[in-house]
Parts: sequence; structure tokens; C-alpha cells
Amino acid sequence: MTGNDYVTEADRTLEETYEEPMDLATYVDRIFANPTIASHASKYLLEAIEAAGTRTVVEEGEEKERYRFFDDPHNDGEHAILGNTEVLNGFVDDLRSIAAGRAKDEKIIWFEGPTATGKSELKRCLVNGLREYSKTPEGRRYTVEWNVTTAEAGEDRGLSYGNTDPTATDDKHWYESPVQAHPLSVFPEEVRERVLADLNDELDDHVPVRVDAKLDPFSREAYDFLEERYRRDGEEALFSAITDDDHLRVKNYVVDVGQGVGVLHSEDDGPPKERLVGSWMHGMLQELDSRGRKNPQAFSYDGVLSQGNGVLTIVEDAAQHADLLQKLLNVPDEQSVKLDKGIGMDVDTQMLIISNPDLEAQLNQHSDRNGMDPLKALKRRLDKHQFGYLTNLSLESELIRRELTNESAVWEAESYEELEARIREPVRVSVKDQGGETRTEEFAPHAIEAAALYAVVTRLDEENLPNGLDLVDKALIYDQGYLQEGDTRREKDEFDFNGEAHDGEHGIPVTYTRDTLAELIQTDRDRHHSELPVEDVVMPRDVLNTMAEGLADAPVFSSGERSEFENRIVPVKNYIFDRQESDVIEAIMHDKRVDEETVAEYVEQVYAWETDEPLYNDRGEEVEPDPLKMKLFEIEHLGRFSEAEYEGNLPRESVRNFRREKVITSLNRHAWEHRDDDFAVEDVDLTAIPVIKSVLESHDWDDVQRSFEDFDPRQWDDPPSGTETATVKERTIDTMVDLFDYSAASAELTSRHVMGQVSYRWD
Repeated sequence: MTGNDYVTEADRTLEETYEEPMDLATYVDRIFANPTIASHASKYLLEAIEAAGTRTVVEEGEEKERYRFFDDPHNDGEHAILGNTEVLNGFVDDLRSIAAGRAKDEKIIWFEGPTATGKSELKRCLVNGLREYSKTPEGRRYTVEWNVTTAEAGEDRGLSYGNTDPTATDDKHWYESPVQAHPLSVFPEEVRERVLADLNDELDDHVPVRVDAKLDPFSREAYDFLEERYRRDGEEALFSAITDDDHLRVKNYVVDVGQGVGVLHSEDDGPPKERLVGSWMHGMLQELDSRGRKNPQAFSYDGVLSQGNGVLTIVEDAAQHADLLQKLLNVPDEQSVKLDKGIGMDVDTQMLIISNPDLEAQLNQHSDRNGMDPLKALKRRLDKHQFGYLTNLSLESELIRRELTNESAVWEAESYEELEARIREPVRVSVKDQGGETRTEEFAPHAIEAAALYAVVTRLDEENLPNGLDLVDKALIYDQGYLQEGDTRREKDEFDFNGEAHDGEHGIPVTYTRDTLAELIQTDRDRHHSELPVEDVVMPRDVLNTMAEGLADAPVFSSGERSEFENRIVPVKNYIFDRQESDVIEAIMHDKRVDEETVAEYVEQVYAWETDEPLYNDRGEEVEPDPLKMKLFEIEHLGRFSEAEYEGNLPRESVRNFRREKVITSLNRHAWEHRDDDFAVEDVDLTAIPVIKSVLESHDWDDVQRSFEDFDPRQWDDPPSGTETATVKERTIDTMVDLFDYSAASAELTSRHVMGQVSYRWD
């Protein structure tokens, strides 16, 4: 593409975003064709969220429907809010009640949570989502603009606000409402109510459109001037003259910070009135024809409510603006605020405040005074939604990767196996050293998983752990929705997590993890054996050791937290080692896997043996189940039984129970789930049977020893040439690189670590 092509594409994009201004009558016709463009603030925000659709996620072991809006889809997920789906769903439910005018109109929505839980991402996600929604046909947002120059009849009077030059004399000098006034607010109240009644009669929605606001003071100044002029001239169609398209136009605008979204940042200062609605500009008052009073045209309208009128008002880091919150007490229910004692302004905005837990401490400073608490009225109006630290391993892994790289896409998967593969993936980061040289640091497979699992484990409450489970088990149940224990899969509802858990209320924040890992790759260290070219590989044990060692010097943790977190690292190390061990074994046994055809034949044999269903050979002849084939499969591939558990080829009771409980039960479950279809054993997904899945996908050291009789893990570091150990090692490293995404260096280090532990117990 040429430069002109890009310019043309940009032109086309803007043409699709903006419309030509229209007259008031055309706008009214437009809202009857597309009612969403007339929505009041809370309804508009609700519609923007719902328009993005939903998806199914698993959090804390339960399936939940999540609004895609909070994945920041319009911005490629850059400011997605990870996790906290239940909290966000509660917010949307409350928003629906507010929009419908059901009981929560006076509420100020409050998001609270510890640092690094996604609250800042919420603000960015809301702004991004509203901006992009306002560019769509359904989400168009409209306001009014005025021109009184054609009615001035030579009088030296201008229409302006803020720093605009009041003496401008353009033939068409249009001024937009500085607070995004709703176009229907131009109508007299009784006419506006009739328009809304007719509109809502046609609207198939449980949330009716409500527009209660009167014209803003700036627009009222223009309206009054035009009304006075045309009334003085004896105009009969007075409203038509005032709203003629020479004086009034309806124009669309793109919602953004400062126009439909007001954001009060923690560093913003000034008197409460200035922060809320803006300030008077005294030089302007002297220049304008104010007729002995303050003129609304001389107001800046740069306060948070003015900017957020029409859509959303956000008070960020609300503890810094606690003095302002009491000034907002009556804004949600009265929907008005004053510029000055004599000049008021109606506002239509959804109010939302964001804070760390320190705001709650301020609000509760007088709680011991019972009914005399001066902050009681404010606390009654706050509708609290609590953000917590992530308690899902996959979400925390995703978040850490985002913090270390430029990745922004939200992880979506059809199955947990897909997520599991993402969790274990390596991460490679380019780092520039002090000499200006650039190198690539690799977080080996399972390194990010180790950091994420340790962080999650520090956030889980161990008070409600069922017997026999540790915190790693709980973390896995929360992430998967089940726990796989050998051949047995136990769903979350089989566990009794008694009591009120405080999961996610405290623990290691992602900022600590991010800073620790960033320092780990930035600092030159001889982490491993000097003879290996692996100085740029960060192993899972490097990550866990460094995170644990850094707790002592991190001011963010109390002494009690340091001690608690240090005690939780051992089960994480054990789990991560098991994951590395599994990779090495699977790489060793990759060429020894049982093919699916052999497994399928065994399943069919067992099914026929138990149910007396007919079994056919390749020629279509009915045959009896073969006891020898089943026996050999169970001994050689399953590794479950020995010759002693058979009488000749006939199974003893232990083998018969195994076949019924592990194979037949799974087949019966599958048949029940597919009872409306024609069930056939050959149609069964073999991986749906846990014991068969383990045959197809996992092995153990007994399998290794049985397959490679001369293999010796004690020789792994430097195996003698020509030995079976040397052959197995070469093939294993190649498989780990080709199939499991290890680098040669990380495969070498991981396999050495595993073999070093295995050699102690090798028989």
C-alpha cells in the first residue's frame, strides 16, 4: 500500500464513525428506528457491555458466563480484566437494576480491592469499550450544538464557553453543548415525556429509556436568547423557530475521556466544586453580556461530572478524594449539581469509584459511634464490589506472561488440555545488558507455571481444606473444576470446602512476581554448570527460590505473611518437579506409545467379555473375546498386573473388578450421556476413559525400566558412548525440543534435574 492508500483507509474509517449533523425532527425519527441511541447513561453502559456477548469460563472450579466486554476485545485484549468474573457479573446485575430504576438509583458503584487486582484495567477497559461501542450504528451517541449568530441582528453578542474567543464572527459559528446534553432535553418536559412514552411502548426491553434532564446551563443560555428574540418578533411557531436547523443541530460524538466519560485521577486537585463541575473564568465574565449575573458561557465545564455527563463518571483512587464523596451524596438520586448558588445543572451519569482498602478504613473511622456516624449516609449509598487476587493458575500464568511480554490476546480454549499447554509453555524475552548487547533469556517450560502456582497458593485459605488435600490440590481444583488422582477424576462438588473462605484477599501480588522475574533475567549470573551453554535459561527452581528469598526484603509483606508464604513453597516445588518428570518420561517413551488401534481392540474385547455383545474379526466373523490379548495388554501396557493374578489366561477377581470399575463403568457413563444416539463402543472417545487415557498419554518409570533394560539414569549427565543410556538421552532431548517446545539447553537442564532425583531411587 502507498501512503495515499493509508490516508484513504483512514478517511473511510472516520466516515464510518461520524455522521453529518441532523435537525431535531430527523433525530426523533432516528430514535424510533434505533431506540438504543437515545438510552440514558446507565442503560447505555449496560447495552455496551451486553453488545460484546459472553463466553464460558471456569473460575474457582465452577463454570461461569463472562461478558466479553471485560476482555477488552476492541483493543486486542490489552487492558482485559483477568478473572473476577463473578464480581463483574454482580456489577452488571446492579447496573441492570439501576438502568431500570429498580431500587438502586441512588447508589454509587464502588470497586475495592488490594493493589494489582485489575482495578486500573477496569477503568481502561470501560473507556475502550464505550469508545468503540459509540462508533457502531447501535451505539451512536448524540448531543446538540447551537448557533445564535443568525438571530443576533447586528448585536455584538457571541456564544462561547471555556477559552473560546467570544468575539468570533463566523457566519456559521456552532458551539456544542459542553456537557453532551441529550437532544431530547431540548423539548418541553410534557412533550419529552410523550416522546419517551411512545418510544418505550415500541421498545421490546425491560429497561425503558429515561431522559429526565433539562437543558444544560450553556444550552439554556442559547435557547433563552433565541426564545426572547423570536417572541419579541411575534413568531408564532416559537419552538420551531428556536430549533430551526440554522440554530440547532443534533450531532454524534465518539465517547471518550472528556466527552461522555469523566475520570478524576488521584493527582487531580482543586476545590470540590472545581473537581466536580468546573470553574468560573472571571475574565470571560467581564467580556460577555452577563446582564449583572454570572454567565454560564463563562464556565469551564471541565469537572468530572461535566465530562462524564451522558455516560460514565469514574473517581480513581477514591481515598485521595474522600472529601469529594460526601459532595456526591445526592447527585445519583437528584441527578443535579450546581455550578453556583443560582445556577444548577442536571446530570445523567453512571457514577463509579475505585479504591484500595484504605478508603474503607477512612469510612469506618467513626463506626464505633453507632447511629451517630457522620459517614453513615455516604456508606449507605456505596454499592461495593470487591476485586480479589486471581486464584486460577491459568489466569495468573496468563497475567504474568502479559506483564513480561507484549502479549495481549485473551486465552480462550475449547478444553482444559489446551489451557494446560499454554500454562506450561516457555517464555523467551529479549534483554539488553549494560554493554548494549542483546540476548534472549528463556523461562524454561513450567517456569511461569511455577511462579503462577506459588502466587495462587499464597492467596488460598487453608482453613476450609477437605481432609487429604493440600493447597496445590485446591489450586488445581479451582482451575480445572476437578482433581485427577490416578485413574479417578473427582469433580469439585465432591469436595467439601467448609466455611467462608477468604481466597484472593491477600497473597503475593503479580507486581512482586513481575519485578522478581524481570530482575532475574536482567541480572547476569552463573546459574548453572559453567561447562553448559545455558546461562540464559531460567529454570522453575530459579524462579521459586528467588521469589522465596526476596520475601524478606520486600516491604509490601508483613513478617507474618513472609513466614506464611515461605512455608507454602514446598508443595509447589514438588508439583512442578512432577510436571518436569512427566515431560521427561513421556519424551523417553514417545516411540513406545501404544497405538490407538491396539487400545481400541482391548476396550472392545473387555466390553464383549462383560456384556456378551457380539465381537467380530476383520472378516466379519463373530468371535469370542480373546483372554490372552486382554491379559497381555493389562500386563505389558497397563503395567497393572502380574502373571500371578491370572489362572492361565483367565483373570482373577482383582482383574475382573478392574475391568468392570475402570473400563465398563466409563463406557456405561458414555452410553448414558449419548443415550439419544445409537451407541456403539467403537464410537467412544478413548481418552474419555481415565485409565485408557493414561495408557495413551502417560507412562511411569516402570514402563521405562521395562522398555529399556540397560538404561541407567546415573549415567545421564555424561553417558558412555554406545550405551543404551546415550541412545535414550539423545532421542529424549530431541523429542523434548521438537514436541514439547524446550530449547536444547532447557531440555538438558530439566532432564538432568529429573535424573538426579530419580537416580537415588533407581533399582
